[in-house]
Amino acid sequence: MFNYNPLDCLPSSAELPDSDNTPVDNELQILIPNLLLAILASIWQNRDDWFFGINMGVYHTPSIGAIVPDGFLSLGVERFVGENGRSSYVLWEEESIAPILALEVVSQSYNGEYEQKKIDYAELGILYYVIYAPTRLRRKRQRLEVYRLVEGKYILQPGDKIWMPEIGLGIGREQGTYQGKTREWLYWYDEHGNRYSTPEEQLQNLLARLQQQGIDPNTL
Repeated sequence: MFNYNPLDCLPSSAELPDSDNTPVDNELQILIPNLLLAILASIWQNRDDWFFGINMGVYHTPSIGAIVPDGFLSLGVERFVGENGRSSYVLWEEESIAPILALEVVSQSYNGEYEQKKIDYAELGILYYVIYAPTRLRRKRQRLEVYRLVEGKYILQPGDKIWMPEIGLGIGREQGTYQGKTREWLYWYDEHGNRYSTPEEQLQNLLARLQQQGIDPNTL
């Protein structure tokens, strides 16, 4: 008996382009999502049911090209796939699990973050859409806007630190230092509004505790 699986006819991630060849406009579009990933890798180090992609194509329909958020988070998927990891995020290879959060970092020139991308992400069913303008504000826009999908439409959530119960994290902005650069960054928060430390901060705190105990870290 012949068993037909329609998924066998769809292109695999190895066959699909892994980039739209559009360069990022500035360094912050890479650093900001990288910091969020670094913190996640620390606080969720014992979990393997999540994936955070950075500037990676998300394929949702075989006949349509990928959408490429600056960052996105998916839950309920494998964190690591194969020795080389994912080249792109293909929904028909991920049990049709769409990202639960998409992040866009607004560059010097706007690229539809407040218009077309909001439509695209809503159609994909992404529950939270985060827009962050790190360098300047657009008229009548907040520096950080977090939208939640309600009945097919994104509703702006109030506040500078937004708790997202479906994810078990909050997201917000505050001053800090990452890779030697001191400025405002995006961070994850717990349900009480406490910011999660970065790996750099955790290391600094550890070294400080060792020094207080009279222990030379170089001897460890």
